Amino acid sequence: MLYAQFIFLLLVLYLGSRFGGIGLGVISGIGLLVEVFVFRMPPSSPPIEVILIILAVVTCASILEAAGGLKYMLQIAELILRKNPKHITLLGPLSAYIMTFMLGTGHAVYSIMPIIADVALKNKIRPERPMAASSVTAQLAITASPISAAVVYYLAQLSGINPNITLISILSVTVPSTFCGCILLSLYSMRRGKELVDDPEYQRRMQDPCWREEIENTSATSLDEKLPASARNAVLLFLVALIAIVFIAMVPGIRTLGEKPINMAIIIQIMMLAFGGIILMVTKTPAQKVPNGVVFKAGMTAALAIYGIAWMSDTYFSYALPTFKAGITQVVNSYPWSFAFALFIVSIVVNSQAATARMMLPVGMSLGLSAPLLIGLMPATYGYFFIPNYPSDIATINFDPTGTTKIGKWYFNHSFMAPGIVGVVTACLVGVLLAKIFVS
Repeated sequence: MLYAQFIFLLLVLYLGSRFGGIGLGVISGIGLLVEVFVFRMPPSSPPIEVILIILAVVTCASILEAAGGLKYMLQIAELILRKNPKHITLLGPLSAYIMTFMLGTGHAVYSIMPIIADVALKNKIRPERPMAASSVTAQLAITASPISAAVVYYLAQLSGINPNITLISILSVTVPSTFCGCILLSLYSMRRGKELVDDPEYQRRMQDPCWREEIENTSATSLDEKLPASARNAVLLFLVALIAIVFIAMVPGIRTLGEKPINMAIIIQIMMLAFGGIILMVTKTPAQKVPNGVVFKAGMTAALAIYGIAWMSDTYFSYALPTFKAGITQVVNSYPWSFAFALFIVSIVVNSQAATARMMLPVGMSLGLSAPLLIGLMPATYGYFFIPNYPSDIATINFDPTGTTKIGKWYFNHSFMAPGIVGVVTACLVGVLLAKIFVS
């Protein structure tokens, strides 16, 4: 019966993925209803902590966007890219990595992707090379961001059983490991596929007058917009917030009240809300602009999706794990690295690193996996490039007028598969090695 119920869980997640976003969350609610009232599973607690972290971070990042800070960051990135166009396949993914690192979400890549496409096309570089790499890197960097929900959830859970685990010890593993993944997948991408002028799809489109006009006249830039000083100030304040969070994490005495330090998950929520208010007041940004931005909409959608996914999945695993634990423990103890496959597969289904962390980290902890291994394998929570249905991947395909960034004839031979595998495998291998050094 437990196997049948697990298949039901996967079917609900698959059905929800066909709707995406909020649909994934509410359809998971149907699955939760069946689990509780048909399968008679005791409901677990909803993932309140993860949702509150997402709300706080997204609110501050959305205020930054409304104040013009995101456009300011975009202009800096575009200046660098246009001054070094021949290196777009390396600098494009690095720009996406940095934006995700700062904002805690990979959805900021939408704004820079048309510029990457424009720079590549104007320099006769196959756009697939920097664009697919940038889309993958933007998601890979989530486990390196000090304010991402996945990182904060790992911190909250692991520090509860091992006080030596801090935000710094996690970042000392995830930042260099994902950065190495970013560099390696970018280097791999530099020579992938045929040169642009030799690509059959590009040649076909150039024969079509409509496509030819779009390709030859395409232009995307953020440099023609003059931003107020408040945009730069918003970015500076946001950087101060990030620095403050890292500093407080490094000096536990600052957050100690009585005998016990305040949980860093709480600290991050406080800092994000507070600096969101500071940015709003200093830049005099109208509050009504905040919900209209890309970051706010994407972040709130993610929070609602995680609400349903994590609650339904946690209910099943809490109910089933005692029965499966002995067999699973034997496999994991013999091959600890196999847990990476579990993270990867779940991520493919749920399309969220935070949701994957919320579902699978308690399972890994209950199986007795060590904290260094769990942290080292964090990049494996990004597996949703495998099926090319994630919004940023679809948007990337649409931003490439040449057709080189695509879903292949056999569906799985798409533009994101190879750089995704190179990036995740590299990050996990480096992460496991670094975790043995920095996590005790």
